Amino acid sequence: MSEPVRSLTELLQRAGSHRFLEAPAPEDLGLSEPMVFPFLALVGQEEMKLALLLALINPNVGGVLLLGPRGTGKTTAVRSLGDLLPEVPRSLCPYGCLPEDIETGGVDAVCPDCARKYGQGEPLTYLDRVRLVELPLNASLEDVVGGLDERASGRLRLRRGLLARADRNLLYVDEANLLADEIVDAILDAAAQGIYTVQRGSLSATYRARFALIGSMNPEEGDLRPQILDRFGLRVIVRGLGDAGERLEAYRRAVAFRTSPRQLIARFEADTLQAGEEIAAARQALPQVGLTEAAESFGLELVRRMGIDSLRAEITLFEAARAYAAADGRRAAEPADVRVIAPMALRLRGSTFLRGYLRRQEREEARLRRLLETDARPRPNHRPAPAPPRRTKRRPAR
Repeated sequence: MSEPVRSLTELLQRAGSHRFLEAPAPEDLGLSEPMVFPFLALVGQEEMKLALLLALINPNVGGVLLLGPRGTGKTTAVRSLGDLLPEVPRSLCPYGCLPEDIETGGVDAVCPDCARKYGQGEPLTYLDRVRLVELPLNASLEDVVGGLDERASGRLRLRRGLLARADRNLLYVDEANLLADEIVDAILDAAAQGIYTVQRGSLSATYRARFALIGSMNPEEGDLRPQILDRFGLRVIVRGLGDAGERLEAYRRAVAFRTSPRQLIARFEADTLQAGEEIAAARQALPQVGLTEAAESFGLELVRRMGIDSLRAEITLFEAARAYAAADGRRAAEPADVRVIAPMALRLRGSTFLRGYLRRQEREEARLRRLLETDARPRPNHRPAPAPPRRTKRRPAR
């Protein structure tokens, strides 16, 4: 039994005794606590921040694409969403059964165990925070969709890929324009259907993949395939800060975070908590938020004048306007909300090639219509008069 401590000084001396120092020092495992730059500490870039927050409030916006040169804060902004991510219900069942499956397809749409729990009033889900799942640029197709679990002993088993882990989360693709075509195809497939299937030999599994897609790219390094560009709802052009005062403040905050990240995080902690509560409240109120007829007419007229063919333009425009109104605590989106959202929702939806192609096609269609209206008109049913016989000159006899 150790002797009682008579003073604080003695306690400090005992804690720092020579015997204690002789114990082997723990191995440095290289582990670190992940700390991200506070979202609210970002300077300027109001459109980028607004687009990311709208994607958190309403996943039906269709994700966000950030385009701009290096060093403009695109990746920092996306990663700083960590402290603002809301909670979502996740299934307690290994098969992923959810209450909405029963509400739409009946008890036969879920496994027997979940059907029993639902009938007895037991919960099928639990609340969990949305996660940010990053897709590395060097990821293989098997990393993305999943494959055989090599660590499984005794039997073959499939393991989930990044797309399955991104279900009901944010999937962040940095340098989206540099992805391999096969990975882009896999993302497009999953984003379009919300599920995807992996088959390896005799094993097959179908995974849910309902995620909000966030991408960033530098246009100097190459274009983005039109198929994946169309999957991003909001498109933000991120430029460098033009105001000297803002650039100086951004520098000071970056240095402060590198010097003492905890201090900078604590400085914005109260505002971050409040912002998280407002995002959660907006998500909860979103189902009751609609569009006024004036907002609908204004948005449709904008799309018509822009000559946009894709119906995803209206979906993104109106869903983002609803999210903007919900964030403001209102129950209806007005034309002013559509006006704020329109640049992000409607830019980069035109195609020079497609416009030229359609113009050529319109000229061909017009020519065909003219031919049908004139030269191809039906004529009266009569036999044409026989042509007179041709006279041939006789050659003189020799």
